[in-house]
Amino acid sequence: MGHLASRDAYKNLEDRINWFTQGAPVSDSLYKILQVLYTEKEAKWVALLPVRPFTAKKAAHIWNTSEAKAEKFLTHLCEKALLVDSYHNGVRKFVMPPPMAGFIEFALMRTRGDIDQKYLSELYCQYMNVEEDFVKDLFFVTETRLGRVFVQEPVLTNANTLHILDHERASHIVEEAEYIGLGTCYCRHKMLHAGHPCEIDAPLDVCLTFGNVARSLAEHGGYARLIDKEEAMEVLERSYAHNLVQIGENVREDPAFICNCCGCCCEALQAARKFAPMQPVATTNYIPKVDKETCVGCGKCAGACPILAISMEEGENGKKKAVINEEICLGCGVCAGNCPTKAIEMKRRPVQVITPVNSTHRFVLQAIEKGTLQNLIFDNQAFANHRAMAAVFAAILKLPPLKQALASKQFKSIYLDKLLSSQIKKNK
Repeated sequence: MGHLASRDAYKNLEDRINWFTQGAPVSDSLYKILQVLYTEKEAKWVALLPVRPFTAKKAAHIWNTSEAKAEKFLTHLCEKALLVDSYHNGVRKFVMPPPMAGFIEFALMRTRGDIDQKYLSELYCQYMNVEEDFVKDLFFVTETRLGRVFVQEPVLTNANTLHILDHERASHIVEEAEYIGLGTCYCRHKMLHAGHPCEIDAPLDVCLTFGNVARSLAEHGGYARLIDKEEAMEVLERSYAHNLVQIGENVREDPAFICNCCGCCCEALQAARKFAPMQPVATTNYIPKVDKETCVGCGKCAGACPILAISMEEGENGKKKAVINEEICLGCGVCAGNCPTKAIEMKRRPVQVITPVNSTHRFVLQAIEKGTLQNLIFDNQAFANHRAMAAVFAAILKLPPLKQALASKQFKSIYLDKLLSSQIKKNK
């Protein structure tokens, strides 16, 4: 019966992961991945935890153990990067990160000997690059994307620099961060172990995390190293030099990460290539425009484009010119940075991309779009206190009327209906 109990533990963990908005489609590969990352006891106990932040006291109550024992075990899970911790008004809280960007990536953000990283990398490749259900669910199920692209600031003209918003600049995210962590690029580390090293030999140490995520990963197990703003800016410059794309959390305030991505290893950029014209991440508010007079047809922009959005086509005079496929272009600016004649200029898109305010706003939007808002609200007492419930309601009240209606239908709450009715009357 032991093997059945073990399977139940991992099955319950799969259910727990899929309770939240971002889940992980069940498969044999996922089961094997969880077996590598979690012991049977860890799987059993983590499956019982709330989705939203909780205290050691709450975990102790759920696990029917002492608060001291619960905190010790929770700290152990932080050391394996299966949980991250934070401090609010002196109170330590824990949360299980989502699969992506979260515990799947954290496992390969440093070299470690407690798990077989080569075997894990092969499982990841099978689960994400062969089976594809996880990638499709992660990037395409909701209209609101998990990640967004940052434009490479050095390629912007002075005129465009005047119009760029703070949240569109990776440098601003660095400047505002309380903590900055530097870790190993999960994507390239994974592909290296799986026998597919990066085609452009991009650096590994360019994965940036921010805020409490950075502090927790640095303090517990060394999954990141805390760095200052100057070194973080050097990471961005090094990434620009290697034609890497900056993809961060799709929020305006306090994003948890910025990855520096190559087209050959990054799941998001691979998805952009494979499933075009669908875009797996939110684009920048910029689009490259080619000056046909100054384009010499060298093809450097096409060679550098991480998602193969540029082709070289013959013009009227028989000479090749760069042509941008604007339908799939992410607006990263890598092409402009590689043009020797400065024939490519980044222009503001005619329709601006809307970015969620913060993580709560993004969670609510994605939950509405995926039909899982009730899970977010009623997650195992995760929103038992009024402050947390108010944060969700506040995010809903800021949504467009159509999404408010969808939220009301999913939640079926008299309280929410009254709030929405009051807002409609106020707006008349």
